[in-house]
Amino acid sequence: MTFEQLFVFAVLIATLALFIWNRWRYDVVALMALTVVSIAGLVPPREVFAGFGHPAVITVAAVLVISQTLVNAGVVRIIAQLVWRVGDRPTVQVAALTGAVALLSAFMNNIAAMALLMPVGITIARRRGSPPSLLLMPMATASLIGGMTTLIGTPPNLIIASYRADVGPAPFGMFDFSPVGAGVAIAGLVFLSLIGWRLMPKRTESTAPEKLFDISEYIAEVRVSEDSRFAGRSLQEFMDALQEEAADVVILALFREGKRTSMPPMHTVLQTGDMLLVEAGSDDLRTLIRTAEMKLVNGSGDPHETAMEEAESLNLREIVIRPESPLIGQTVEDMQLRRRYGIHVLAVARRGGQLREQIKKIRFEVGDILLVQGRVGRACRELHCLPLADRGIKLGKPRRMPLTIGVFGAAIAASALDLVPASVAFVAAALVMVLSRLTSADEAYEAIDWPIIILLGAMIPVGRTLETTGAAQLIADWLAQAGHEFSVITMLGIILVVTMILSDIVNNAAAAILLAPIAIDLAAKIGASPDAFLMAVAIGASCAFNTPIGHQSNTLVLGPGGYHFGDYWKLGLPMSIVVVLVSIPLLMWAWPPFPG
Repeated sequence: MTFEQLFVFAVLIATLALFIWNRWRYDVVALMALTVVSIAGLVPPREVFAGFGHPAVITVAAVLVISQTLVNAGVVRIIAQLVWRVGDRPTVQVAALTGAVALLSAFMNNIAAMALLMPVGITIARRRGSPPSLLLMPMATASLIGGMTTLIGTPPNLIIASYRADVGPAPFGMFDFSPVGAGVAIAGLVFLSLIGWRLMPKRTESTAPEKLFDISEYIAEVRVSEDSRFAGRSLQEFMDALQEEAADVVILALFREGKRTSMPPMHTVLQTGDMLLVEAGSDDLRTLIRTAEMKLVNGSGDPHETAMEEAESLNLREIVIRPESPLIGQTVEDMQLRRRYGIHVLAVARRGGQLREQIKKIRFEVGDILLVQGRVGRACRELHCLPLADRGIKLGKPRRMPLTIGVFGAAIAASALDLVPASVAFVAAALVMVLSRLTSADEAYEAIDWPIIILLGAMIPVGRTLETTGAAQLIADWLAQAGHEFSVITMLGIILVVTMILSDIVNNAAAAILLAPIAIDLAAKIGASPDAFLMAVAIGASCAFNTPIGHQSNTLVLGPGGYHFGDYWKLGLPMSIVVVLVSIPLLMWAWPPFPG
C-alpha cells in the first residue's frame, strides 16, 4: 500500500466520521475533504473545482427547479386531491399514499413530494382515528424507492450514470434504471401496503385520543389590542364567541403585567395588553384573530402588525427542524431569528402538543414544527429546516399546467431518446420555465438545495482520488481475494448491502460517490460487466431506511409521526431484506454480469 493510498483512506475515514458526528454541515465537511486532497496534490489544480461543472451536479440543480415549477403549476396538488378520495381501509389508504409519493418521487425531488403529501397523510389518519405514525414512515420509505426508478429520481442515479460513461459506451439513460428500480419499487409498495404499516408503533404522546399529534396543533400567543371587542369582557364570553365560529381553542395561560395565571378562570375579565397563551390549529388561529380582533405575537414578544386574515398574502409556512439544525437547544432570543434570518416564529408544535411555555422560552428540539412568517426559503437553507406544504389543497395555476407538463415531458423525451444529454435537456427545460414565467428566477434559485450541490461538487473530485491513487483497485483486490469462493451473485449482494449500510449514516450521494469506483474495479477484477455492480450501488444508495438521519424524508416525519430513533429499523430492516431479495435477481436479468 502506497503513501498516497494510505492518505486517501485516512481522508475518507475522517470524512465519514465527520458525516456521522454531524457537528458540521455535510457540505462544509465535503469542502474540507476537497481542500485536504487538493493541498496534498492528489487532485490536479485545474480539476479541483471541476466537480461543480459535472453533469450530475448541473442536472440535480435543474431538476430541483423543475420540481418547484411543477408544484407552482398545481400538478402535485391534483394528485393529492385524488388521494383524498380513498376509503377507510388502512391497506387501501397506505397503498394510495405510498403509491402517490413514489410516483412523484420518480420525476421530482422526493423530499418535496413527501412534504407536500405528508399533511394529506396526517389528515387521513386523524379522520380514521388512528395515529399518523402508521402512515408517515411508510410514505417516507416510498419516496426513497420511488426515486430509484428513473435517472432524475435521486442524485445517486445521476452520479452512477456518469460513472458508467467512464467505463461503458454511454451513461445510463432516463429509464435504464426502471427494469430494476421499478421492480423493487412495486415489491416495496406491496410490502408497505400489506405488512409494513402494521410494523409501525401506534405512537401517541398523550393518553387522550383527541391529543394525537397533528401538525395543526400549535402553542401560540395572542394579545388583546385596544380595538378588540373583547377588551373589558370575560373569558367566558370570548370562548362562547369562538364556539359559535366552531373554533377549537384551549386557553393555557394569561399573562398580565408580567404575571402568569395558568388555566385562568372563565370569569376573568380581559384587559387591553393581556396576552393569552393558546393551543389551536392554524385555521382556528385565523378564526380567533378575525373574531376577537386580537394580534398574533411573534416569538420575540412583539405583537404581529397585521391581522391573520391580512397576513394571508405573507409567506406563512410550516417548517420542520432537522437533526443538524443550529436551532436545536436554542431559543428564539438565542438565535435572534428576526434580526439575523428575517423570520417571525408565530407558533410551535411538538409531538403531542405538550408545550406549555411562552414561545420565547421554548428550547427547540429535532422534529419541532414552527409556524413562521418572513424569508422562509433563506431561513430553511441556513437553519437546516424543511418546509411543509401549505395547508389545504389548492389548484395552483391551472392555466399554466399544460405548458409546465409539456416542457417537462419534452425534456424527458429528449433525454430518453438520446437527442441531447440529460443535463442539457433539463437545464433547457428549467430555462424555458423561467423565461415563460412559469417560475421566477428568485424561486428557481430558492428551489435549489445548495448544500447538496456543494456536497456533490466537492465529493466528486475526492471520490476520483480512489481511482487515481489505486485505492479503489486495492479494495476491489481485497474483496475479490476474500470472496474468491463466492459467486457473482454474492459479490453483488455484498456491494448492495455495504452501500445500504453506508447510506443509513451518510448522505446517499456521498455513499454513491465512494462505492461506485470500488464497484467498477471489483467487476473488472472478476472479469464481469460493471453495469450490474453500478446498478447495485444505485439501488443501495436509495435504501436509507433504518435511521432518521439517513435521508431527509426520514427526518421530515420524525416529529409529526412521534417516532423515536429505534422505530426506523422496525420497518427499515424487513424493507431492506425485501430490496435485496428482489433486486439481485432483477440485476442478474436486466444487467447480466457476463453478457453473451
